[in-house]
Amino acid sequence: MTRKDAVSTTAKTSWRPGDFPSLKDSLDYAAVNSSNGMTFYSGRGVEEESFSYAELRSRARDTARRLLGLGLVPGERVAVLAETRSEFIVVFYACQYAGLTPVPVPAVVNLGGREAYLRQLKFFLSSCGARVAFATDDFLSFLEEAAEGRDLLFHGRLQELADTPMVAEAALPAEHPQQIAYIQYTSGSTQVARGAVIKQNAVMCNLEGIIRHGLKVVPTDRVFSWLPLYHDMGLVGTMLAPVAAQLAVSYLGTRDFALRPRLWLKLMAQTRSTVAFSPPFGYKLAARRLREGEGASFDLSPWRVAGVGAEMIRPEALQQFVEATAGSGFDAKAFLPCYGMAEVALAVSFSELDENFGVDHVDREDCTVRKRATPVDPRVTDACSDFVNCGKPLPGVVVEVRGPDGGVLEDRRIGVVWVRSDSAMTEYLNNPEATREVLFGDWVNTGDLGYQVDGSLYITGRSKDMIIVNGRNIWPQDLEAVAEAQAGVRPGDAMAFSLQHNVAGEAVVMLVQYRMLDDEVRREFADRLAARIRSEFGVDCKIELVGAHALPRTSSGKPSRAQARANYLAESGR
Repeated sequence: MTRKDAVSTTAKTSWRPGDFPSLKDSLDYAAVNSSNGMTFYSGRGVEEESFSYAELRSRARDTARRLLGLGLVPGERVAVLAETRSEFIVVFYACQYAGLTPVPVPAVVNLGGREAYLRQLKFFLSSCGARVAFATDDFLSFLEEAAEGRDLLFHGRLQELADTPMVAEAALPAEHPQQIAYIQYTSGSTQVARGAVIKQNAVMCNLEGIIRHGLKVVPTDRVFSWLPLYHDMGLVGTMLAPVAAQLAVSYLGTRDFALRPRLWLKLMAQTRSTVAFSPPFGYKLAARRLREGEGASFDLSPWRVAGVGAEMIRPEALQQFVEATAGSGFDAKAFLPCYGMAEVALAVSFSELDENFGVDHVDREDCTVRKRATPVDPRVTDACSDFVNCGKPLPGVVVEVRGPDGGVLEDRRIGVVWVRSDSAMTEYLNNPEATREVLFGDWVNTGDLGYQVDGSLYITGRSKDMIIVNGRNIWPQDLEAVAEAQAGVRPGDAMAFSLQHNVAGEAVVMLVQYRMLDDEVRREFADRLAARIRSEFGVDCKIELVGAHALPRTSSGKPSRAQARANYLAESGR
């Protein structure tokens, strides 16, 4: 048996679908009862590292003993730059054995460059009160600079911890269900990132729901992921869930996927993976990079769960993927739209497996003016908005859509989505004001807008991103979709927001990354797009064409319209 074969076999004994009291217990069980493990691929599709869960457990326990050897005491926090590397996973599980609290930190230098990332890294270290911080070679210089003047017992690479004495094996503490499992920083799409405190019983409750009810996992499933491990869908859905379900999992770095989206499909076929998740933009990007007919060269027939979440789901992105992979054996029924957030560990609702994803075509004016999702026939009118069915809540999860007065709304009335779940966070770390804005007893105010139909949830957008002009509500995603449908504009290359004018009221602005360089062509494009939006939505929209990499995004890749607005105001001197 080759090393690769050793980490892709099925469970050796009794399989368990995530029903464990803690993350540590889930790894203990996988290490003893499964030959599966984790495999990491380079940006060229070459296997770089592979190990079984037994090996992961051994490395994690040794690292836990060295962390305690530093003088750390249970409950203290360990910041880990969450690259898609084995070092992050080892440290994360080491914290579980040592009774410490891991804090995944984004490991991506975004558009603002080095100084912006350094500010972000300093914020995370300060906000969580880290006593230890880890990075790999690629980010070590950032960590060293961010750590200056901070009271850290250790900061550096995991291999440098090898010189630290280990405490005795017997010194590893026992965990309890109310112990903090990790601190997950939200993406900060509408505000500064906040640290959601997730306890062991909360994440294990969510994991069992995902494995047993959402994905309906079977022991022979295999997971593939390029999602960042500092985001809840990557961390919980594609790192913690495979361990809790004793499944083999393979990883490709997020940046490698962005540069070579076709490599995702090649490795999906090569590993015969059955489960993978992506935001809609990932499917759309992969589809756009495939040449006509190329999709048929990949055998995607084993892919039975193609999860979709993390951002507003546009049905056209999924349809484009289906068309681009025609002949590959990929079945559109594999798409599994879902809804969740870091504040409830991950998942709230899942659509039904093995069914075509549901799309609700509703009257746009009714949505924006009367806040009612009235069904229409898209063959009869173009003035409609399309929303994807995100499914029904997991067992034990309650979802309500509430109006401005806090009252629960009837079906097809649009309001704010509230969630009650045993997997909810306990607080935002060291941020009581933010906690009071979101937690109300057992309920979480998600800040998302949506509606329900016969128990199924449809998400329409973020309440803080809503554009209001002359009393009309307009979703920025609708405006952005018009821009993204134009030649020369890629998915995610448009960002719309509103500005408050003292005299004129709300003004609408859309920043668009347009690929053509000729000045006359750019002017014509901006005029044509503005006219299209005026015709379709009845509002004037100022189109600003910006350069590449000019649109701000959160650490998880979501559009940060609030930051785009702030940048625009700063640059225009308003």
